Amino acid sequence: MKKITIDPITRLEGHGKIEIFLNDEGDVKNVYFQVPELRGFEKFCEGRPVEEVPYIVTKICGVCPGCHHMASGKAVDAVFGVKPPPTARKLRELFYMAHFVHSHIAHFYALGAPDFVVGPDAPKAERNILGVIGKVGVDIGKEVIKQRRIAQEIQALLAGHQTQCMMNIPGGVRKGLTEEQRDDIVKKAEDFVEFSKFSLKIFEDVVLANDTYVDIILNGPYSLKLHSMGLVDENNKVNFYDGKIRVVDTKGDEMHKYAPADYRDYVAEHVEPWSYLKFPYLKQIGWKGFIDGQDSSVYHATPLSRLNAADGMATPLAQKEYERMYAVLGGKPVHNTLAMHWARLVELLYSAEHCLELVQDPDITGNELRTPIEKVVGEGVDTVEAQRGTLTHHYWTDDKGVVTKVNIIVGTTNNNAAINMSIKKAAQGLIKKGTEVSDGILNMIEMAFRAYDPCFSCATHSLPGDMPMIVEIKDADGKLMQRIQRD
Repeated sequence: MKKITIDPITRLEGHGKIEIFLNDEGDVKNVYFQVPELRGFEKFCEGRPVEEVPYIVTKICGVCPGCHHMASGKAVDAVFGVKPPPTARKLRELFYMAHFVHSHIAHFYALGAPDFVVGPDAPKAERNILGVIGKVGVDIGKEVIKQRRIAQEIQALLAGHQTQCMMNIPGGVRKGLTEEQRDDIVKKAEDFVEFSKFSLKIFEDVVLANDTYVDIILNGPYSLKLHSMGLVDENNKVNFYDGKIRVVDTKGDEMHKYAPADYRDYVAEHVEPWSYLKFPYLKQIGWKGFIDGQDSSVYHATPLSRLNAADGMATPLAQKEYERMYAVLGGKPVHNTLAMHWARLVELLYSAEHCLELVQDPDITGNELRTPIEKVVGEGVDTVEAQRGTLTHHYWTDDKGVVTKVNIIVGTTNNNAAINMSIKKAAQGLIKKGTEVSDGILNMIEMAFRAYDPCFSCATHSLPGDMPMIVEIKDADGKLMQRIQRD
């Protein structure tokens, strides 16, 4: 049996590798996706005052610290049985929309776009952000960097720092917004909207106008019929900060709609001995393995699944793009993996529009920033939508509010089974008997996971008893001296 290894995989947050095993005929027999790192933040938080956890969990990841800060802040509110006043809630959500803007821009232009703007089989030295700038021009590259910087500045203004967030306290936020600061953010949010529209135009001109790329999206080995999960508001419109979790099946029919606190009634986590990542599945169906289709218990929680699970977008320009996307792709739900890139740009526009709505809300400069704490409930759970999927934080404490147990299910964990299945299907579709496995083909296999915008630092929580390991000891010239293997 022949083995092909992609190590490291590229353009993601964290580290991972793909092992492809071919049978004697040269066809793909199996594929394993592994993340050889363990973060273990669920254990790190034990024994700490629960009000400290929103600051600890921002260290899980440098790409999505705001997601963990928001989910954690909401879970801490639940531990103390409080709800922030309207101004505090809207300030949190304003921060979060800026966080979405910066992250979605980063993924589209730096991580996803090289596969389309530069080309999936272009030389690897050109498949990067510099290659994209070389194609679209330096001025556009500067605008990308500018808009991300501005989004980060808004986060830093509200949270003290864009990465080491210190915004949330139990029942509210540390500080408010002045009228002068609000006026400045209005102008920046207006620019976000225009840049989001511009990004969708680039997608139209570069991807949708290219018949080869459209064929890859619609007819390539990038499709899985899975159930879709996403947070929705009271009108079943997409919401990133608050609402209920809605799950629709492969046909688009509602299966579940539940409050975040009830997630354990609907989601369970499967463990495999070859991965640090758990494999969530729909509990009421039960784990049936890595299969797709209506009878599967596997779901995905991505920008595309959020749009599949919702009845629309809550802002007007994003709603038009939402309708256009589904019209072009043949209606809801869409199961084409690479369409996640398009859905991500629709979400970028929604984030920009909602950022502008929030900063123009009269409540945003209010003075009531915190609801007083009166008791410790002892258990709190809440959810936000991270850029890469539904994120749940669940805390248990003693009667003094000291953490005794933590469970975190991140977006990439929710998508873990789907990512593994997508990679395998891509490999089986691209590698056949007699195929010369080029760098371009291996990159097209990587495109299957890259569409999920995975964050593996966030996702590694399970610690199996034994993990396969190979240690190679080499001398200064690179000559192998010793090889130690644990199966």
